[in-house]
Amino acid sequence: MINIFAKFSSQLLVGLGWTVLSSIIALFFSLIIGTIFAIMEVLPSKVMRVIGHAYVEIMRNIPLLVITMFFYLVIPMYVVKINGFTAGTIGLTLYTSAFIAETIRSGIQSVSNGQMEGARSTGMTYWQAMRYIILPQAFKIVIPPLGNQFVNLVKNSSVLAFVAGFDLMYQANSIASTTFDTINSYLVVGVLYLIVTLPISYYMRHLEKKLG
Repeated sequence: MINIFAKFSSQLLVGLGWTVLSSIIALFFSLIIGTIFAIMEVLPSKVMRVIGHAYVEIMRNIPLLVITMFFYLVIPMYVVKINGFTAGTIGLTLYTSAFIAETIRSGIQSVSNGQMEGARSTGMTYWQAMRYIILPQAFKIVIPPLGNQFVNLVKNSSVLAFVAGFDLMYQANSIASTTFDTINSYLVVGVLYLIVTLPISYYMRHLEKKLG
């Protein structure tokens, strides 16, 4: 394993860089999209609730690879040319946003209805109450499951390997096919994934204790 890393360290570090970049981009946008659809699922408007619920159910129940391949094969053919990294990151973002939406929705609904009523009685609009009163409490409640989603996002970024995204898994496949040392190639990549995901897990636990 050490020999594999020493010989292909530059290639592996490039893959790690692409994995981290894709994960950061997907995390940022999936958190925004997920929050929007979580709010839609609890709005008074039935139409908005149906749209929000439909998005979540569709994205959660289609395999990540299928979503990614759609953007890798179909979108370039009929809409606009995009590379594998972009297609993989978009697929990862949309897929993760659905799970984040469900997580945040559960957090919003666990906040007492009296919080919204109290905020509205002071003159706040629905959106002001949601932004300043409900969402901060909801995020505090769902920190542990959100942390799990963030870790899953990093691991799911391996889908980029199927669309030539040059991520860690892509580099592992390349190294394994070159050296025929499949076990050690994937062991090295597994350790590199741990280097990325373990700090996220520990930080989310620290944040949970701090806010608790």
